[in-house]
Amino acid sequence: MKTIETIDVAIIGAGSAGLAALRQVRKRTESVVIINDGAYGTTCARVGCMPSKALIEAAHAFHARQRLDTFGIRGGDGLSVDLPAVMARVRALRDRFVAGVLKATDALDERSIAGRARLLGPGHLAVGEREFRAKRIILAPGSHPILPEAWRRFGDRVQTSDSIFELGTLPPRMAVIGLGAVGIEFAQALAQLGIAVTAFGRGPQLAGLTDGKVNAAMRAVLDRELTLCTEGDAELGEAEGGIAVSAGSTRVVVDQVLVAIGRRTNVHGIGLETLGLELDERGMPPWDTTTTRIGDLDVFLAGDANRHAALLHEAADEGYIAGYNAVADEPSCFTRRTPIGIVFAEPGIATVGQRHADIAPGTAFEGEVDFSDQGRSRVAQRNVGLLRVYAARDSGKLLGAEMCAPAAEHMVHLLALAIGQGLGVHDLLRLPFYHPVIEEGLRTALRDLASHYPADPADLASCPQSKAEALT
Repeated sequence: MKTIETIDVAIIGAGSAGLAALRQVRKRTESVVIINDGAYGTTCARVGCMPSKALIEAAHAFHARQRLDTFGIRGGDGLSVDLPAVMARVRALRDRFVAGVLKATDALDERSIAGRARLLGPGHLAVGEREFRAKRIILAPGSHPILPEAWRRFGDRVQTSDSIFELGTLPPRMAVIGLGAVGIEFAQALAQLGIAVTAFGRGPQLAGLTDGKVNAAMRAVLDRELTLCTEGDAELGEAEGGIAVSAGSTRVVVDQVLVAIGRRTNVHGIGLETLGLELDERGMPPWDTTTTRIGDLDVFLAGDANRHAALLHEAADEGYIAGYNAVADEPSCFTRRTPIGIVFAEPGIATVGQRHADIAPGTAFEGEVDFSDQGRSRVAQRNVGLLRVYAARDSGKLLGAEMCAPAAEHMVHLLALAIGQGLGVHDLLRLPFYHPVIEEGLRTALRDLASHYPADPADLASCPQSKAEALT
């Protein structure tokens, strides 16, 4: 008769969410196993956030040579990029980040199990030949890049974000399919490294932007660096000397294709149907964002697998919530943080709070700043981009913002703090803005927004009236 092992908590998945859950669970019990199918080390450290930023930083550094003449620095045109060296550095940094993450599971010994878990019912699961009864189960199996089956026949000429960093070098011609956050980051970085890039998207929306003005400003930047095609679904075919990629009236022949059309959750095939709950049209069970609980079961769903937001900080938060509730007498509800998203392009793309499309028509005022004449940005030769911020018509409280702007990753954090604290446009204007900083551009947008409201106590500055470029 098969022995069934009894434990307090089983965690499926050793990614960012699973490891965050593990930290919380171990504060209350050591009767825990973590089961992982595939490579350890988290998506972020292995193939996501960190290696991609290493590639992007190299690209931005090389691209900066185009501005050197403006500063009176000559010889920029003579610089060249060593692509094998770039890729070797990316992998070296990646391996360092992964090594740090692996320490969390290496210390667990037999409580860390490699294999694919499958649910056999509430509180009952198996991995390989082992079966477990667990009081609580945390599902955090992550996700994987979508790669259409028909495109697999091209072999390693078609890459995803999970495989591209293993390339020894990069070819002279590439296509990027997908214009979400990942696609935009890769497309621009590859182009800045000197590769001829054509990027394909289903429609004109770039990197999750919903504000048409901001989207148009970012498109204008990218149109100068690479070829964008937003005429519909791309198709791949064999061609003389490479792969033909076509959509609408656009057809190019490239050496390799990077597919960045999204990620698919790893919960399918894990046995959700055994939980006794009705699944939706996507095969997902009812799930509570505030508790991470599935229905009224002692099963929790965290990280990329729940389709909520495929971002490290969101996955870590959900892992915390799941881990906390898995060892609590009763699940607690947690207020989620202000939504924030950053795309590490140049200029940076960022959204915070409610995006433009989330706001009901007629309920908000809008303010904006064009960075082409913003003082600090012009001095740094980064004077490009647009920021738009939204506030409730009735209260003046900040609702959200979308931007493609220099220092976007910093300004979006300032706005997230303001929105999270329930501040209004005048509250934020009363904060100090040092001179000269790029954040003064944000102040310009806030003043534009404030003009829609009745007079309020002065923000102690009168720079806009001076019309002096150095003071904006």
